[in-house]
Order: sequence, then structure tokens, then C-alpha cells
Amino acid sequence: MEFKSNRGIYLQIADNLCNKILAGTLKPNERVLSVRDLAVALEVNRNTVMRSYAYLQDEGIFENKRGVGYFVSEIAIEKIRANEKEHFFENDLPLLIQKVKLLKLNTTDLQNLIQEIQKNN
Repeated sequence: MEFKSNRGIYLQIADNLCNKILAGTLKPNERVLSVRDLAVALEVNRNTVMRSYAYLQDEGIFENKRGVGYFVSEIAIEKIRANEKEHFFENDLPLLIQKVKLLKLNTTDLQNLIQEIQKNN
């Protein structure tokens, strides 16, 4: 991971874990690395990883089974997609629309994007 300064490290770790869930690398009901192991792997403080895990647990993406560890919840994928869609429509899409207007892009210019969207139907 390459940490960016404009977003908290714990949120970047959480984003990375969510991306792994969406990509299928981490599956529902699967145990995730311990706080200690992930902290060592990422070369960050354990408290930072703990904060990421607590955040993901609060979001309903992780479940903590006392004495066993953290697991990906059964509804993690749905939760992540819902959160990402909300973020996209509130933050990313308005910027994209503004860029389309400024550059006067047309459907021919955006054909690849349109084809990718159609694949989701």
C-alpha cells in the first residue's frame, strides 16, 4: 500500500480491505489477518489497524468473534457497494459531469464508459 496524506491511514487500510472483499480476495465469513499480523505486513502501528477494524465493524463489514478474531460479515459486499454507490453519486459523479461539460464530450467520446455500464445490466 502507498499511503496518501490527504486521507487517514486507517481509512486507507479500510478501503484496501473493502476492495479485497469486492474483488473476492476476502470472502464472506472468512477470517481476516489478526491486527498484529496486518500491522506488521503494512508496517504501521497496531492501533491504526485496530482503528480500521473497529471502523469496518461499525459499518457492518467485519464481525468480531471474541477470542477468535475478525471475520468478513455475510452482508459485507452489499454494505460496501451501497457505501461506494452513495459516495460515487455524491462526490465523483458531479465532478465527472462537470468534466464532460467542460470538455464537451459526446457519446462517441464516452463509448467505452457506456459499454462498461451496459455490461452491468
